Amino acid sequence: MQEFLLSFQQLMDPEYLLSHGGFYIVCLIVFAETGLFFGFFLPGDYLLFLAGLFCALGKIDVDIITLYLGILGAGVLGNFVGYWFGNRAGPMLFKRQDSILFKRKYVVMAEEFFQKWGGTALIIGRFVPIIRTFAPIFAGVVQLNFRKFVLYNIIGAFLWVSLLTLTGYYLGVKFPEVINYVEYIIVGLIVVAFLPIAIALLRRRLKDLKKTKDK
Repeated sequence: MQEFLLSFQQLMDPEYLLSHGGFYIVCLIVFAETGLFFGFFLPGDYLLFLAGLFCALGKIDVDIITLYLGILGAGVLGNFVGYWFGNRAGPMLFKRQDSILFKRKYVVMAEEFFQKWGGTALIIGRFVPIIRTFAPIFAGVVQLNFRKFVLYNIIGAFLWVSLLTLTGYYLGVKFPEVINYVEYIIVGLIVVAFLPIAIALLRRRLKDLKKTKDK
């Protein structure tokens, strides 16, 4: 059990992943988080940022163009897999029981987000953990026009990867000493990324309490 917890902790540690897995593990995680329903817990935003930063500092043995295109391709391909899964078996998610790696409340929250924003949820959702994972699945469930899906998928991946990875790379080139403050950067990115989720869960909680009182 202790070994499992250690492995899980390492999986959630972007610095460990980048140091030991490098380019390929980054692409694999991006693919899983954007295409597989159980990948919602994986580090996304700050992993991309740190990948760009580590690339600029020579801590990853790959150039920025290869890194950028690899992550972009993984993000696009991941959404295609999510769309396919949603189209084939998406409704099963609503019947699935909660587990360590799956929470139905996240599915419902992502569904509401997609219903509110439609296809553009694929773009906006790239910057929101959990939504990033389930948005392409719901696009498949509701059978969003495939051409529109392709467009939203590519635009969303381009904006997400460009903003985070290239920002990290730029800061690494211009201000290499920023590596000394990486823990604070990660905390800041986590807070910013999960703030919309926290607000959404709070609103849902207040809404459920209101319904209970009305009854």
